[in-house]
Amino acid sequence: MNRSSYEISGKSVVKVIKRGCDVIGALVAIALVWPICLFAAIAIKLTSKGPIIFSQIRVGESSDDFVKLFNVYKFRSMVVDAELKSGAVWASKDDPRITPIGRFMRKTRIDELPQLINVLKGDMSLIGPRPERPVFYAKLEKNIPYFCQRTYGVKPGISGLAQVMNGYDESIEDARSKIGWDYAYSLSMSTPLAWLKLECSIIVKTLMVVFTGKGQ
Repeated sequence: MNRSSYEISGKSVVKVIKRGCDVIGALVAIALVWPICLFAAIAIKLTSKGPIIFSQIRVGESSDDFVKLFNVYKFRSMVVDAELKSGAVWASKDDPRITPIGRFMRKTRIDELPQLINVLKGDMSLIGPRPERPVFYAKLEKNIPYFCQRTYGVKPGISGLAQVMNGYDESIEDARSKIGWDYAYSLSMSTPLAWLKLECSIIVKTLMVVFTGKGQ
């Protein structure tokens, strides 16, 4: 078996293991965080007008034949109709569209918890590249060589190597600086042991962000 075939075989094994870990991990996480979700839902409802859950189309896993689109779920962290006047723009660190409770949720990643449903549905993984919006995807692909390859055979994740190393994207330059981390994660999936080590490291770093509130 040549190196290329070995890597393909290794990645196939990792994808099977990863899917099992995603389902079990998502179910355990839901059982643990449902009180936090309840308090978040109540806080959103009491402090701002609009729905509790925010749904938005994102770009998912890609292959030679298709690029999957899906609806990602989040706790609403911005005011209703946040892009009515500005159009689609990246959120910035001190974005005035973010509600006070939304700012706290984004710093602790609580706003991401509804994505556990996306994981159970198979749209996302617990760990993977950030799921981008289609409106930004074409621009990013044009400005960043091989950008579309970051989700080739890899589902986007609630957290990921690029997210814990660089935080949220605010510009094309931010996305460009993170692309190497996404490639590194994809390469780690070539062998189960390398993937497992990196996966555990990302989970630990994600928990540190949650408990220290060092997100953006």
